[in-house]
Order: sequence, then structure tokens, then C-alpha cells
Amino acid sequence: MSRQAINAPGAVAVGPYSHAVAAPPYVFLSGQTPLDGATGALMQGGIEAQTRQCLKNLFAVLAAAGLEPEDVLKCNVFLTDMGDFAAMNGAYAEHFSAPYPARTTIGVAALPLGARVEIEMVAAARTQAVAV
Repeated sequence: MSRQAINAPGAVAVGPYSHAVAAPPYVFLSGQTPLDGATGALMQGGIEAQTRQCLKNLFAVLAAAGLEPEDVLKCNVFLTDMGDFAAMNGAYAEHFSAPYPARTTIGVAALPLGARVEIEMVAAARTQAVAV
């Protein structure tokens, strides 16, 4: 199977990877750090602002794949400080509704560019068609 890369305007890649890869009906979204797509700068303002920016970037990738937040099956959240869990969780909850995607939250020593949070997703198209 060949990789079907999906790249989205507004999402930033800081290395040699695609924003997402489609393997219909699944779409595997690379982790997004809280970089502002317009400036390339790290979002300031605390963990809530950084979480919202990560999700904004990821939702841009979902849209480029023809998908919506309701199509997300699984999220992995990486935090540099597990003390940020409750605040991250509050900002995260603003973006999804029940039934929520499955999720794992992992504490890590560091993230690229000094980010406090990074989030990756797996989504599935409701049909076999995925925009690539």
C-alpha cells in the first residue's frame, strides 16, 4: 500500500513528515504542536491556549482530509508537565462531544520547540472516500 499524504494549510510541519497519511477508511494524523500556522511561532498563553492551538491545527488537517471532529477515533496527548492535565483536559473538552474519542495522555520530558503539549489523532471516514 502506498502512502497517501495529506497536508493542510495552517498546520505546520517541523520535520520530514506529512500532516497525515490516509489508509482508507483510516487517517493517521501526525502530532501537532501549538504552532501558529500564520507566523510559525509557538502559541503563548499557557496550556489552555497551547491545547486549543494544537486542536485548531489538527482540525485543519481533518478538514483537508474531508473529515470532521466527529470522525476522530483516538487521540494521544503528550504533556511536559502532568500538573497541566486538568487545564489541558478542560480546553480539550471544548472541542469534542460525547461519545468522546478514546484517549491516552502521556507525560514526556520535552517536546519540539519548547511546546508544553502535542496531540496526535486517528480518524476514520464514514465512507471509504478520503480527500487526498
